[in-house]
Amino acid sequence: MALGGEVYAGFRDVFSKIDDVDLPLKSVKNENGESVKLTHGSYSVLMQSPNREVRKKAFKSYYGAYGKLINSITSAYNGSVKKDVFLSRARNFNSSLESALFSEDVSREVYDNLLNSVNDALPLLHRYIEDKKAALNLDTMHMYDMYVPLVDSVDLKLTYEEACKLVEESLSCLGNEYVNLLKKGFSEGWVDVFENEGKRSGAYSTSAYGVHPFVLLNYQKTTHDIFTIAHEMGHSMHSYFSAKNQPYAKADYTIFVAEVASTVNEVLLLKNILKTAKDVKLKKYLLSYYLEMIRTTLFRQTQFAEFEVYSHKKAEEGETLSKEDLSAYYLKLNKKYYGKGVVSDKEISMEWARIPHFYSAFYVYKYATGITSAITIAEKILSEGEPAVKNYFKFLSSGGSADPVSLLKIAGADLTKKETFAFAMESFRKTLSEFESLKV
Repeated sequence: MALGGEVYAGFRDVFSKIDDVDLPLKSVKNENGESVKLTHGSYSVLMQSPNREVRKKAFKSYYGAYGKLINSITSAYNGSVKKDVFLSRARNFNSSLESALFSEDVSREVYDNLLNSVNDALPLLHRYIEDKKAALNLDTMHMYDMYVPLVDSVDLKLTYEEACKLVEESLSCLGNEYVNLLKKGFSEGWVDVFENEGKRSGAYSTSAYGVHPFVLLNYQKTTHDIFTIAHEMGHSMHSYFSAKNQPYAKADYTIFVAEVASTVNEVLLLKNILKTAKDVKLKKYLLSYYLEMIRTTLFRQTQFAEFEVYSHKKAEEGETLSKEDLSAYYLKLNKKYYGKGVVSDKEISMEWARIPHFYSAFYVYKYATGITSAITIAEKILSEGEPAVKNYFKFLSSGGSADPVSLLKIAGADLTKKETFAFAMESFRKTLSEFESLKV
């Protein structure tokens, strides 16, 4: 079984070559009339264009490219799913999902709680979509309108030093030890701050046992980059406290909890800025930022997770996964999740065909459980104070000393109970109501 590792990875490699090399992406014109080569990166930028015709053309061209290779992609995905079924049966599991969860030490009820809770909360998402439609002043909303910002970005334009102070102030609710460590990191060379020639793009935090974490940024004076500081330092604090309190063998935490501390920091930063902001436009921007964070990370990733259950169940029942069946089911899911406020264009039925994570089966749900846990923990820190902070520090210091669900329970996020998911959905509801009440 172990000797088959390279063979098992072959389906992902085939998809990667299709997606990264062979996809016949063309050029489209942007709002300035300039020809822009469609790439995965430029597509996301074009989908936020203020010009609707630009968005529409980019959307249709992008999915048109997947449509031209849909037979090859379907074959690669079909093989990947069959591989999952084979491995689960060879190891005496009842299903591919059971096998995936076992390897992470996560119970099936966590997955079921996520899907059931999100489905119960879909009327909230439908309400948000209707609000987006109204805010964009559209008679008919399409999927290519989904990523247009509801409020123009309101950049705080802080220097790096000012941004660090704002992060420190926003996280002061976590206590002196946490803030002093942040200050130490900012002042003692933990962070490579500015863009430089030859430096990789983006941002990340990395750590090695026995030394402090290291953070890479490419800081610009934008609101987004302030949140990036808080996010990456959340990873660093998690790594620091786990390494400080655990032996080497237990210091590393799993992917299941990897985004929790970073997202807790983002939520606390956002709540603090909202509390002190006087500019209504800034408030509305931050509320929309939070709503979109939840839509894309909680609702959308759960939609993907639900699709994976369907595709694997079909294969386990001995049925071949056809492009028609996969696309029809995905379109049905899209209509269920987004409701009648948006037209589920036929192109969106092929969205399943562009998701690389589907070749690492049952991975995407962890994004959704991660943000659910982070929202719950952050809200408890703000409402309960010191007791919640103490529990959070126990989680930060736990590394991989127990299964991830048990570690999250310590911090107050029990994913075996629907109440935790309801807590996160209530945060979404309150934010949506506040967003609706503000007039710019």
